[in-house]
Amino acid sequence: MSSHKEASKKDNTASRRNIKSWLTDMDGVLVHENKAIPGAADLINQWREREIPFLVLTNNSIYTPRDLSARLRQNGLEVPEDKIWTSALATAAFLRDQAPGGSAFVVGEAGLTTAIHEAGFIMTDTKPDYVVLGETRSYSFEAITKAIRLIIQGARFICTNPDATGPSQEGVLPATGAIAALITEATGRKPYIVGKPNPMMFRSALNKLGVHSDSAGMIGDRMDTDIVAGIEAGMHTVLVLSGIADKAEIERYPFRPKEIMSSVADLVDK
Repeated sequence: MSSHKEASKKDNTASRRNIKSWLTDMDGVLVHENKAIPGAADLINQWREREIPFLVLTNNSIYTPRDLSARLRQNGLEVPEDKIWTSALATAAFLRDQAPGGSAFVVGEAGLTTAIHEAGFIMTDTKPDYVVLGETRSYSFEAITKAIRLIIQGARFICTNPDATGPSQEGVLPATGAIAALITEATGRKPYIVGKPNPMMFRSALNKLGVHSDSAGMIGDRMDTDIVAGIEAGMHTVLVLSGIADKAEIERYPFRPKEIMSSVADLVDK
């Protein structure tokens, strides 16, 4: 058994040498409970010093990359805003590719509205091409009602991410996926979801970096989003046990990451 593990470790190390760029999830991999995970700053600095292309990904669509860069800086992680890729940015890139110069009714906050605007879209509640649903701190019943009516009238339904709940100091909050389910029940229309676990989010990030999946790695802490999307995008996948997943969680799924590590500290060259 030990010889098998040693051989597997050697194979993974050899495979990792071919990786020229990295994508990594933010929460659970770099930051947990508003604290930087040990080794996260060292790994980011290692990538920057060696000029290794990388992006930090998040399904969160509330904040702009500038906001998230500031949050990471408060935790001792220096990640420039151009190294952050959100589900809002991925959604805006998708819409720009689908309907350049189109229009959308957007339910969301600055992270999403800014991305949609910069993609060249007109934001309107009059016969929009799309209804785009993202996260917000407080969902407006009026906005949800408007979204339902516009979808019934023919607007296509897009969602930034499928997360049903989000955290708060008081407990869980309903998030994008829960509101999307409400709209689907009222309209009979399911949304196209751009964020993880859709591998499109990873492919759009790779396009931003200008790299190929064959030579890219993905570091995540969730089997049901990070790892499955990384596998489907054809990337080298690394699961870290510093966030959501533990060893028992891994056994629930029929697929496996290429590597399993305690945290990103294990990826830092000593």
